[in-house]
Amino acid sequence: MSNSADSPGGPVRRFSWRPVRLLTAAVFALAGLIFVTSFNTAKGTNLRTDDSLLKLSDLIQQRSHRNAELDESTSAVRQDVDALARRDDGSTEAEDEKLRALETAAGTEKLSGQAVSVTLNDAPPNAQAAPGYPEPQANDLVIHQQDLQAVVNALWQGGARGIQVMDQRLISTSAVRCVGNTLILQGRVYSPPYKVTAVGDPDRLKKALTASPAIQNYQLYVKAYGLGWKVDEREAVTLPGYSGTVDLHYAKPVQ
Repeated sequence: MSNSADSPGGPVRRFSWRPVRLLTAAVFALAGLIFVTSFNTAKGTNLRTDDSLLKLSDLIQQRSHRNAELDESTSAVRQDVDALARRDDGSTEAEDEKLRALETAAGTEKLSGQAVSVTLNDAPPNAQAAPGYPEPQANDLVIHQQDLQAVVNALWQGGARGIQVMDQRLISTSAVRCVGNTLILQGRVYSPPYKVTAVGDPDRLKKALTASPAIQNYQLYVKAYGLGWKVDEREAVTLPGYSGTVDLHYAKPVQ
């Protein structure tokens, strides 16, 4: 026990960690952690910009152009290989004719004839609902995967001998897929308007389009919100042969 001479400053107050002080310290510590993490992530850049999204978009476009170049290169090589194979295979004329028929059915050869073209497009940026219809939501104003797929399915049902979407020929393994408001087809990316061209009897093709329930539903949105829809009959069209890979791609389990 000490006297007053030993304690010139008076009685000593012991410092204690009260709950409020603990909470305050924890908040400051968490804020510091967030600042450090943000700094390390940004590395001196502005996190609120769209630069990263733009870079991703640019990368997708670059890869799409690269895939187009590779398709052209593959097509040229395939034509050379096919020519050599036909010259050296020793097949009969009847066998060659059967092979050509199979190639036409597979979509790897050019196809000419009368055709119908269908063009679909997003609604105008300032689209308003027609009288009697509710105000549109964002999804009401853009082309969806099911819209394109409905057109392709209807044209096949109408007896199409071959179909081209944008600048690519469809084959049995082709998948029409949309991500957001962009079309991804056989490794390449497209933006609206989307054009689908089918070679076949124009009357049958147009009747199949009119009879499709999915397209009838799409027509309601054309009327209500101004989505694009145009059907053209063409006298002479030549569809290119499919020139991409025919290998099947499928998911594999992770080992």
